[in-house]
Amino acid sequence: MARKAKELSALQVGRLTSPGNHAVGGVSGLYLYVNDAGARSWVLRTMVGTKRRHMGLGGFPDVPLARAREKARAARDEIDQGIDPIAQRRAAASLLRAQQATEKTFQQAAEGFLEAHGDTWKNPKHRTQWASTLKTYAYPVMGDLLVRDVGQEHVLAALEPIWKTKNETASRLRGRIENVLDWATVRKYRTGENPARWKGHLDMLLPAPGKIQKVEHHRALPIDATVPFMSDLRQREGTAAKALEFTVLCAARSGEVRGAVWPEFDLNAGVWTIPPERMKATKEHRVPLSESALRILRAQPHLKDNELVFPSARGKQLSDMAMTAVMRRMDVDAVPHGFRSTFRDWARERTNYPRDLAEQALAHALDNKVEAAYRRGDALEKRRLMMQEWDDFCSKVEKKEEA
Repeated sequence: MARKAKELSALQVGRLTSPGNHAVGGVSGLYLYVNDAGARSWVLRTMVGTKRRHMGLGGFPDVPLARAREKARAARDEIDQGIDPIAQRRAAASLLRAQQATEKTFQQAAEGFLEAHGDTWKNPKHRTQWASTLKTYAYPVMGDLLVRDVGQEHVLAALEPIWKTKNETASRLRGRIENVLDWATVRKYRTGENPARWKGHLDMLLPAPGKIQKVEHHRALPIDATVPFMSDLRQREGTAAKALEFTVLCAARSGEVRGAVWPEFDLNAGVWTIPPERMKATKEHRVPLSESALRILRAQPHLKDNELVFPSARGKQLSDMAMTAVMRRMDVDAVPHGFRSTFRDWARERTNYPRDLAEQALAHALDNKVEAAYRRGDALEKRRLMMQEWDDFCSKVEKKEEA
């Protein structure tokens, strides 16, 4: 029979400082363990079934002697009832970790969604805009809520204050909240219906965007106003003015021109090939270059270690306001993007080119899926004739003066 350990007092236990296990008595198997660094902790050494267990009961002096004996007796009582307290503790810790792993706040879920999908967006600004919209309108309402607890009342609290006054922003916000909640559901951070869903849900509670949004078209010049505008524009110096002229001649989006780099151009073939990642439709687009467009390109300097065709004075990409500023200085009530509308009006009213060809020049996706399926090529050479005719139209005053 094992000798029973002497029951030590709290004062005696406090004097135990030598490394090793010190039996303190009072409960069989209760020891104060002192490590080589002098740190002390309680250990209950006992048999659980056929297994010898060393069960930690906390550090000393945070857990005083009396409390350590209480914990040791409670553990022995559980063992007598056939319960393994160590296994039970591990199971409880595992359950807690599992619960904590699924306890994400809405903000954490949004950050997780952005981490998963942000790098796939072709425009880096899109990620910034996403985060900014959520930070401004969603986080104050639901950012700190567990994502599993976000309900219809929280979504409405974020949307309703701006739904009628900033509907375009509110509509984007609703879609972003919906995406975050869908992502959280798939990741098993929440269950049930998505309270930000529009069809069959929020459309019953909020007015449709189309009924309250004011449709604002890009301001465009009338067709005949384009000719004197281009004549005036060609008298202006600066990269932004040249970029604007090139934008008009190619009926391109300003962002496509501002981001244009020399490897995209084949000047001998007279073709500008814009890669999918720079196109709105994420599809490669070939632009046939007219005589004036080629003249602009050949006059642009090739900078060392800079592939941009139209760089800013600092060697960076032109800002999205650079071309607009040129038009403002010319006192023109239009925007660069508006020339795409002017080009389409010109093609429809002043030429016999089919609508489809103009839409291809604008890199628009066809609404008619059957028509789109039968479009085999990009009609480059047919478009070349159209773009040269557009160039001739834009330049006719200038050419008349030269004659």
